[in-house]
Amino acid sequence: MFKFNKKINPDDLVKYVYSKKKLVRYAQFLVGVLLLAIAFNLFMLPSQVVYGISGVGIILNNIFNVDASYVILVGSLLLLLLSFATLGFQKSKNTIVGSILYPIMVKLTEDICSYVDIGSAEPLVIVLFGAVLCGFGAGLVFKSGFTTGGTDILNQIVAKYRKKSIGNAMLWTDGLIVISGVFVFGWTKLMYSLISLYIISIMADKVILGISQSKAFYIITNNDEEIKQFIMRELNHGVTTLEGHGGFTGKHQPVLMCIVPTSEYFVFKECIHSIDPQAFFVVTDSYEVYGGA
Repeated sequence: MFKFNKKINPDDLVKYVYSKKKLVRYAQFLVGVLLLAIAFNLFMLPSQVVYGISGVGIILNNIFNVDASYVILVGSLLLLLLSFATLGFQKSKNTIVGSILYPIMVKLTEDICSYVDIGSAEPLVIVLFGAVLCGFGAGLVFKSGFTTGGTDILNQIVAKYRKKSIGNAMLWTDGLIVISGVFVFGWTKLMYSLISLYIISIMADKVILGISQSKAFYIITNNDEEIKQFIMRELNHGVTTLEGHGGFTGKHQPVLMCIVPTSEYFVFKECIHSIDPQAFFVVTDSYEVYGGA
């Protein structure tokens, strides 16, 4: 077990975290890259859906008939240099493999349309399914601690310096590339690309964070003792009392914190409201609950 103390170099802690479950992380990374490459050749390239460095490859492939995988490789290597300059070596080293492996995977799977025929499917269905697959693959790559290079690097830079989630960062960094696609493919493809980018960002965040199975309630009430007893005795959930301080009144006010399953959210909320109609509470998603009795 790794024990953290003030004398330990933070870099050692990072190395310890990355050393855990290496095989699982590498498997997630490889599967994620493969899914991204398949989604690109099977859905995005035929549908001319533009986003990220792959979108640049699609645009140049359409205009100059250049192999998209070569464009992705060159662009990723250039952005890799930017990563070393802004994110440093420690974070950039996990981008090196992805920057090379992703375009290789794209090249190896470029004939997949010959084996999987989706030509008769509705264009919108193709776009939506491709976006879901891309988002799932991207989430696996990010969750494993790697990236596939390209605009993933820009996403990390925005996430770091603008305090955005990876999914939201994708909306900003890929937005310019998506908009540029309208001059080549028209407005219909632009709408498809925007829909895809939105779905990809949501899927990436869901894979990284997981689907919330619990809700965290923060309750401020004048009937704190009654609500606390109700939570523990009737609902059989633990509750923690936090010390709050009113910014306007200056008075000390206890804050009750409780984690409940999402399935009990409605009943829990209504019960609290019934006990104290004036109660103020904040509800947030709780993606992981760990520890405790």
